[in-house]
Amino acid sequence: MRILLIGPPGAGKGTQARRLAAHLTIQHISTGDLFREHIDQGTELGQNAHTHIRAGLLVPDEVTIGVIKERLARPDAERGFLLDGFPRNLAQAEALDGILAHSESRLDAVLDLELPEAEVVSRIAGRRLCRQDREHIFHVDHSPPEVAGACDACGGELYQRDDDREATVRKRLEVYRSETAPVVDHYQAQGLVTTISALGHVQEVLDRALIAIGRGQVDTSDTSSC
Repeated sequence: MRILLIGPPGAGKGTQARRLAAHLTIQHISTGDLFREHIDQGTELGQNAHTHIRAGLLVPDEVTIGVIKERLARPDAERGFLLDGFPRNLAQAEALDGILAHSESRLDAVLDLELPEAEVVSRIAGRRLCRQDREHIFHVDHSPPEVAGACDACGGELYQRDDDREATVRKRLEVYRSETAPVVDHYQAQGLVTTISALGHVQEVLDRALIAIGRGQVDTSDTSSC
């Protein structure tokens, strides 16, 4: 199964993508993860990406498309994948159509996560990451650490990423409205889009996604928040 997950920043795409991909046993392909690898490694691509991300802008299309094209060409992607963070504009969507057509395949579904702007700002601006392990994520209101400024898991310093600051978040939303929203229209014309509310617990949103692709519901005992 080939799925695209789309939505504004802060909608929980990463969380939902990991869970949905695991449930369906397909590859989770995240441009954010790919770019962060390059940033950590200090590559030319990483430096280029970081400059744009820090300013709340999109990474140039030719760089992003090249990274995705290479990733989709790997054997494990042939068994299915879930795209998270790509395509982010119409040119990328059209490029993806071409990549898939070349391999004689197409997307099966596009899930559009919907979230009010005020909730987007609240979710992102309050987020804090551990410097030692960025998988450890906290929120100043919804999931604060036991000790202010310190990671519960390892004691590492918590910090706010540059692109999580409120001014940058609002700029990212402007970019989303002008650049990414038309992607939804592109796939709507192909009859692939289902809009899903991203409000509520993680499990509730996952259940909505599974219903949208005809896979029913899973265990609702997990009540973690998005």
